[in-house]
Amino acid sequence: MNKRLLHIACLSALLTTQVFAAEEVKVPAAPAQEAAAAQAEPPSDTTIATVNGQQFSLGLFRLFYAERLRASKAENTPEFQNLAFNEFVNIIVTAQDAKARGLENNPELGYALELQKMQLLSRLVLEQTASTIHPSDAEIKKIYDEQVAKMDRLEYKARHILVKEEDEAKKVIKDLDGGKKFEELAKAHSDGPTGKNGGALGWFDANQMVPAFSEVIVTMKPGAYTKTPVQTQFGWHVILLEETRKMEPPTLESVKPEIVAALQREGLTKYIGELQEKAKVDLNPELIKQTPVEAQPEAEPKAK
Repeated sequence: MNKRLLHIACLSALLTTQVFAAEEVKVPAAPAQEAAAAQAEPPSDTTIATVNGQQFSLGLFRLFYAERLRASKAENTPEFQNLAFNEFVNIIVTAQDAKARGLENNPELGYALELQKMQLLSRLVLEQTASTIHPSDAEIKKIYDEQVAKMDRLEYKARHILVKEEDEAKKVIKDLDGGKKFEELAKAHSDGPTGKNGGALGWFDANQMVPAFSEVIVTMKPGAYTKTPVQTQFGWHVILLEETRKMEPPTLESVKPEIVAALQREGLTKYIGELQEKAKVDLNPELIKQTPVEAQPEAEPKAK
């Protein structure tokens, strides 16, 4: 099995019996003299539960637990382990009942199992292939330089005064024209949270602001304020642009993992493309065009 999948499957590898003790499912704790041995990871074929005479392995539970942990984005705690174990047992007893009812012979189950097997095999080979793609430092530097060149943008340092009515904003602009200080007007009139700080917004990328605000700020010169109010969903703004500066790009080391991942995805796309070119695919166009069964309208009842 792929090392990465093993790592995922063995997350919280030592799921000791005392962790899973609960009111619903009682599991005896390990004896004190075996405490040291319990710290070693038990093999995957160790039986973790026997339900109605059927044995279930620790490896199977580990895989279920890892998927459950990832799906819920929960922390690996004794409480969550206990919850997952009881869910695991619930799945076992209901699956056993499904078999007893003959549902194992349902053709839809066969399709679902076949699809899941294909998806898992696809995932495994993609992970294995990705692990063989090792971009050189030169390739990484080339991508980094290309991205930095595209980041030749400005950052803006500005203040604003936010009011509810356009007429109020126009009055603020008139006061600015009359020589009043922007910071004082912001403290006196701005409804925004920055009002108490003289309307200071600090440094920001224009893309961080709502479109109407950004469209105006990129046309302004440092030291200027808007001569007409700017409307956004928050109200009416009077904006003062204080300074601009070139954006500082991130360091190569800080973005290297992202670049490597992008180059691996590029390599996987090429790998899949090559497989498709080699594959002999015979399709039935008429069947492909058919409406999926679940989307077809119900047949009208036959006349008696």
